[in-house]
Amino acid sequence: MAAAPKRRLSLRDVLTDGRIALMLPLGFSSGLPFLLVFSTLSAWLREAGISRTEIGMLSWVALAYSFKFLWAPIVDRYDVPVLAHLLGRRRGWMASSQIVVALGLVGIAVSSPQTSLPLTITSALLVAFASATQDVVVDGWRIDVASTERQGMMAASYQLGYRLALICAGAGALYIAEFVNWRSAYLAMAALMAVGLIGTLLAPRADESAAREHLPFRAAITEPLADLFRRKGLILIPILALIACFRLPDFVAGVMANPLFIDLGFSKTDIANVSKLYGVWIGIIGAFASGLALTRLGLWWTLLIGAVIAASSNLMFAWLAAEGARLDLLTLTISFDNFAAGFAGSALIAYMSGLTSPGFAATQYALLSSLYALPGKLIGGASGAVVDAYGYPLLFTATAGIGIPLVLLCLIVRRDTMKTVEEKEEAAVMTAAPVGAGSRA
Repeated sequence: MAAAPKRRLSLRDVLTDGRIALMLPLGFSSGLPFLLVFSTLSAWLREAGISRTEIGMLSWVALAYSFKFLWAPIVDRYDVPVLAHLLGRRRGWMASSQIVVALGLVGIAVSSPQTSLPLTITSALLVAFASATQDVVVDGWRIDVASTERQGMMAASYQLGYRLALICAGAGALYIAEFVNWRSAYLAMAALMAVGLIGTLLAPRADESAAREHLPFRAAITEPLADLFRRKGLILIPILALIACFRLPDFVAGVMANPLFIDLGFSKTDIANVSKLYGVWIGIIGAFASGLALTRLGLWWTLLIGAVIAASSNLMFAWLAAEGARLDLLTLTISFDNFAAGFAGSALIAYMSGLTSPGFAATQYALLSSLYALPGKLIGGASGAVVDAYGYPLLFTATAGIGIPLVLLCLIVRRDTMKTVEEKEEAAVMTAAPVGAGSRA
């Protein structure tokens, strides 16, 4: 059978793809629980008189997000009873995790930190575990239903929904708590999980024909990693190095940016207006620009551009540190940095998505996404010591230099990247079906 001729996606193809629109509510339900078990919950606990030590220990629930790859094979291999029969494996897991998140938020709402702190902590752990599971299955569904060239725009839509959820879970919950009470705030957030559940019900059913139904459980854990090595060979080493270092400059900037702004003398109002409000929307624009670049320029060029601008954006922080408290330069720095972070983030998501195999998508993507976050967290933790010893300009200039090896790694993996896209396109042609926004249940 002759291969279908390749056709570059048009802007109309992207804007009329219902799957991209559905990433908005799915991103919203993924982002909503995050602050509700971290900073928002810590505000309630502190107001209730809980010690800072206990509040700090509660932050360990974040480990669920870091180690989600440990139970990702279960998501790939097993069905959720009843819901899988009605919705399919992916959507069954999505719906069940969203329901459990909502129940966990209700548990936090009905608990009283002063008298039933164990119930509050248990509910928070339940929310974090179910939320991390939701992240795994949403990523698996996204990879299963769309080709690599659509992944950038899928990721951009997801990030928009995620950031809107952070606004609701942060400022929205605090407003409700201020004018009503904390219990009402968490009940309202639990009700908002219905946004994601509606998105799940509307989502087209993923093609699950490639699922490894008969793998023993031990093989279901080891086979996803073995599959990567088997398909990629030695080129997997520079691929993993690229993924591990790609967002490193962003992580360092994320840790030290606010201390820099404070030390330079910017007011909290200036920081909030420029960084936390204006900057969020610039980041979303960057994410969508990356999605469009992927459809027009291809995966490799988008990845290369993302690597260059994400690393070079740290030079803006070094310039700001040298110039002092100039509001115009702060705005320019935040604009460059947030656009670059959004662009690079969508590019990396599309790249990691293209590396996965059908049937292993959730497990392999969870492994790769955990890898890209780990070095940044480790090095970001030491960034303060570097500033104390050498100052802000040297830290940001040195991390911008990471762009040089990133470009070299992009050049090394270029041939494999082109091959990966071609393989994904051929697979999409073989399993092509009409695109629509409605349910295919």
